[in-house]
Amino acid sequence: MRRRTVPALLAALTGLLAMLAGCGLSYDPTPLPSAPSPSAAPTTQSSAAPQCDNALASYDASDTAGAAVKRIQKRGRIIVGVSADTYLLGSRNPFNGKIEGFDIDIAKAVAKGILGDQNAYELKVITAAQRIPALQDRSVDMVARNMTITCDRWTQIAFSTEYYRSGQKVLVRRGAKATTLADLAGQRVCAPNGTSSMTNLVKLQPKATAVGSDNHTGCLVLFQSGQVDAITGDDTVLAGLAAQDPYAVVPDQKAFTAEPYGLGFNKSDVDLVRFVNGVLAEVRSDGEWTRIYDRWLAEALGPAPAPPKAVYGRSR
Repeated sequence: MRRRTVPALLAALTGLLAMLAGCGLSYDPTPLPSAPSPSAAPTTQSSAAPQCDNALASYDASDTAGAAVKRIQKRGRIIVGVSADTYLLGSRNPFNGKIEGFDIDIAKAVAKGILGDQNAYELKVITAAQRIPALQDRSVDMVARNMTITCDRWTQIAFSTEYYRSGQKVLVRRGAKATTLADLAGQRVCAPNGTSSMTNLVKLQPKATAVGSDNHTGCLVLFQSGQVDAITGDDTVLAGLAAQDPYAVVPDQKAFTAEPYGLGFNKSDVDLVRFVNGVLAEVRSDGEWTRIYDRWLAEALGPAPAPPKAVYGRSR
């Protein structure tokens, strides 16, 4: 049975839910100002990614429980950094208070593989900019928050094999003349700070005014209040935003980037990455990946594609 909230109701409640998301729950909600104002995007870009043969290459899959896996098994749960406001991927259901979506179901599959129980997890809500620091300071074991695998990020953390392939597009107001990134010169475009979406916006459309926010929900609030003209991000994320706002649309357009998603880990936890790669291999082969896609993304993005193929062979 497909789980869906009511898009029309979510559109009316977007701002309210952003402020009330954490009420009565034991973990912190994604920070979001109650009365947001545009903030200038960083003027400096991240340093160029180092040369690497293949950013998608991860460590070979294994079913051996090393030190990192045993640490999680001893604790009895895996701590996962997630979004609580990325509709369809990881967002809080206003009717039951649970965080649900494609990324959450992937995390459940990992919990089942490591601990034998898909509910043996603890979700820690983080912003996009907190993904890497949360792994580095070990406040989470794993990040499942639509994070693009890049060479630059491999110097800071480790990644699983690719578990989803997205692409960056733009969202505009229904009826707008602009339908592509190229059309947005001179307009205000929002993307979350600390993301590849912001980096790509600044690099590929320097004539637009880049506006930063903590997350895509913050961008939606700015969009709905007329403070930005468009939002850019992965097509999965934009599909969720459009479903919450009847005046927003993701025009028919070609994605201008490839965004391969990987699960993130502390750079030292190689044995955990290997073990999770084994879990992901099973999720792809037994049909679970397709079932998760159909549950969350098929209605917005169409029939399920083949799962991304695993690429192995990383040695360091």
